[in-house]
Amino acid sequence: MKNDIIISGVGGQGILSIAAAIGLAAVANNLFLKQSEVHGMSQRGGDVQSHLRLSDEPVASDLIPHGKADLIISVEPMESLRYLPWLSKDGWIVTNSVPMININDYPPVENILGEIGKIKNNIVLDADVIAKDAGSVRAGNIVILGAASHFIKMPFSSLEDAVRTLFARKGEEITEINIKALRAGREHGKAFSKPE
Repeated sequence: MKNDIIISGVGGQGILSIAAAIGLAAVANNLFLKQSEVHGMSQRGGDVQSHLRLSDEPVASDLIPHGKADLIISVEPMESLRYLPWLSKDGWIVTNSVPMININDYPPVENILGEIGKIKNNIVLDADVIAKDAGSVRAGNIVILGAASHFIKMPFSSLEDAVRTLFARKGEEITEINIKALRAGREHGKAFSKPE
């Protein structure tokens, strides 16, 4: 088993929380894990990305080669396009449709979504609305994780347990909002996944 995942977005969108949840779930499933992340400009709304490599055998490198990513999880649509060279021909993109416009010349959103639509395996959803319905618009990253969970090679219950662990220190209410967001995202991604 191998699962090479790129997680991308803009600083403050919870990219590292997604990576932490997947990492916790991987450890619980006795998988080998290597991670590399870039978040140097994250506090100024810059690009944040993480390479996450999971396997049932030792992983040699923490960086995913071009054309080998099984999954791009993105909380911001333009950031998903940045990592297309890494996506394998059968890989999936799961992204939020709502942009975080952090530059003056941000392209028209419909152009970005049109480019994503050219990728045969894509899920584009309004994670902000789904998260708001779950109890907090701040849980959009966890909605995206839920939608992508169909392509993460671990039991969904492991991701639920990881989200509980990750948010436990923030209290029961925040934890439950994030579990609800995770499940709502999974439900939205269900139509694109193979029957379980």
